[in-house]
Amino acid sequence: MAKKKKKSPRQGLPTEKEIVAAMKKAGRPVLLRELYHILNIPTSDRKAFRTLVKRLTKEGKLVHIKGKRYGLPEQMQLVPGKIKIHPDGYGLVEPEDPKKPMVYVPPSRLKGAINGDKVVVRVEVSQRKRPEGTVIRILERAKKYIVGFFYRGKRVSTVIPEDDRFPFEILIPPDATKGAEDGDMVVAEIIDFSPGRKIPEGRIIAVLGDPEDLSTQIKAVIYKYELPFRFSRAVKKELKEIPDEVREEDKAGRKDFRKLLFVTIDGETAKDFDDAVYVRKLPKGWRLYVAIADVAHYVRPNTALDKEAYERGTSVYFPGTVVPMFPEKLSNNLCSLNPEVDRLAMVAVIDFDKEGNRRQMKFYEAVIKSHQRFTYNIVRDIVEKKDPKVRRKYKRFLGMLENAAELCRLLRRKRLARGSIDFDLPEPEVILDAQGQPEDIVRRERHFAHFIIEEFMIAANEAVAEYLTEKGYPILYRVHEPPDLEKLKEFVDFAATLGLELKLPREPEPSWLQMVIEMAEGKPYAYLVSTLLLRSLKQAKYSPENIGHFGLASECYCHFTSPIRRYPDLVVHRALKAALKKKKPPYKLQKLEEMGKHLSDRERTAMEAEREALDRVKVMLMKHRIGEVFDGVISSVTAFGFFVDLFEIYVSGVVRLVDLADDYYVLDEKNHRLVGRRTGKVFQLGDLVRVKVKEVNVSRRHITFELVEKLKSPN
Repeated sequence: MAKKKKKSPRQGLPTEKEIVAAMKKAGRPVLLRELYHILNIPTSDRKAFRTLVKRLTKEGKLVHIKGKRYGLPEQMQLVPGKIKIHPDGYGLVEPEDPKKPMVYVPPSRLKGAINGDKVVVRVEVSQRKRPEGTVIRILERAKKYIVGFFYRGKRVSTVIPEDDRFPFEILIPPDATKGAEDGDMVVAEIIDFSPGRKIPEGRIIAVLGDPEDLSTQIKAVIYKYELPFRFSRAVKKELKEIPDEVREEDKAGRKDFRKLLFVTIDGETAKDFDDAVYVRKLPKGWRLYVAIADVAHYVRPNTALDKEAYERGTSVYFPGTVVPMFPEKLSNNLCSLNPEVDRLAMVAVIDFDKEGNRRQMKFYEAVIKSHQRFTYNIVRDIVEKKDPKVRRKYKRFLGMLENAAELCRLLRRKRLARGSIDFDLPEPEVILDAQGQPEDIVRRERHFAHFIIEEFMIAANEAVAEYLTEKGYPILYRVHEPPDLEKLKEFVDFAATLGLELKLPREPEPSWLQMVIEMAEGKPYAYLVSTLLLRSLKQAKYSPENIGHFGLASECYCHFTSPIRRYPDLVVHRALKAALKKKKPPYKLQKLEEMGKHLSDRERTAMEAEREALDRVKVMLMKHRIGEVFDGVISSVTAFGFFVDLFEIYVSGVVRLVDLADDYYVLDEKNHRLVGRRTGKVFQLGDLVRVKVKEVNVSRRHITFELVEKLKSPN
């Protein structure tokens, strides 16, 4: 009888597909040691293989069951996914496989799972539309900390989470209160929510303070979104080794642009100046100089500073404060292009002809000096309002600013002509009083001086992206995919209810969207059209694959102009430095793919945190304006009422159907309106209304309006 041939040990670890295939072939749950033999894992690789199996288990690709066996979830009626908890207490699990239906989990079968957790559920009642199941394992906790309100009791204290998707109280033992006072906003950590417990036990890890205080609300957002706000000891140690000012040896070998009249143009409250500009008129056009802080000179790859900045991904801006990507020594001093001091910069020098076509571009590691710190309003007074007093004060800069204005008009016309979309949506600005508390929230003014910087930054970003692409250096592009036609069709259907007759394009074109914006200009619903068009677009992101930027109608675009506050810009700076010195590219495609995903995620988190901080400010302000009357526009219609965006202040709230006592109203979803059964009265998207502030719930961030009257829309 022939001897059974012994398998030779495999080379390297098996892939996820190979492991799943082997387990399918086994047809039953298997022990880890069985997997060693099935997949022929040599002893030397078994430790690494165990780590791989643990990772796949954590991700929900495999399930660890009783008897130390591993199984495949789909063969055991198990579904891995993320759970969303409804305020009423039940859960819905969103499977990782988007083709599978959501699984309903009754409150009694959550087994300690909280909103956002990654879980495995066992399906027990199979229904085609909504199967029902029980949580059998929590793979990963979504929230380490929960923000809530502290209430002190005689024997035991509690924290009530402010987010109603956590429908439970947290018990706090007497020795775990951290000195919190009754009614304080706090951050709690759950330390025991085992399946047998109905109410979790926790401890206070931070006392935030009085909920009526803006700084408390900002701290709540920082903890809720788990934004890193403290710099590590390693970062602080590295900071000590960085000079306080630019040294002579740092200037060596750099292009000296200090005599050029570079200026910065920013908002009134700006403290970090990434960019400075200078424009010179040439016999056949213009020469634009864009100087960007050379952060890469001070922040080297793989240092503690670099790793911390990468984790943060971006600075996060809140009313009156910022969670910076870099410590203040860099962001507000050494890397900030402050006036009348030497600074290291990467400078793009771009020549344009009289039609605004780019003729040539060059890039330099340079030393510059900003000769003046301008605000947008001062530049507007000089170039648009032609204020004689202001022009006399800044006489030295008049020629340069007039050149800048002329070039800006040309570049802007050219960009809009190619189809670039200009939404021009109002942005909120929070006005703080002397104590740092919110006093008002207004629409931030956007005027021609803003356009100057916008156009010059777009020009620099495009020039750098094209240069590095031509040189074959992999970078992170700023990409924006075209919208789905289905989304645009929904918008066209909505526009018809406003009387805007639009023809759906065969292929999405930015010029079509710009045409729609221009059609709605001056109409009462213009803001609404821009907002809903924006919602129909996909989010821009970072990627090493250049698929163009739909919104800007740009074929090749990156972020280069804000390395103090955006990590992707630092990535581009490093690639540009390497290209100028003809060194090898600093990043490989695979690494950039991973970085692009992480940095896009960090950007989204920052945007959500900033939006929530703004919502908190809105309710703080409106709490003191109950009973006041405002005009606004209906921005959304639902089965329970309609939302109104106010004109005078940047706030929205809901008019509930229960407060419309004159009729029973039914939602006409197709036409985005509510219709009265008896009266036929209509409340539709885009309608103008006058409302009174009825109720403000600070903890839930809800603003309720009462209808005063429906207004006639101006023709």
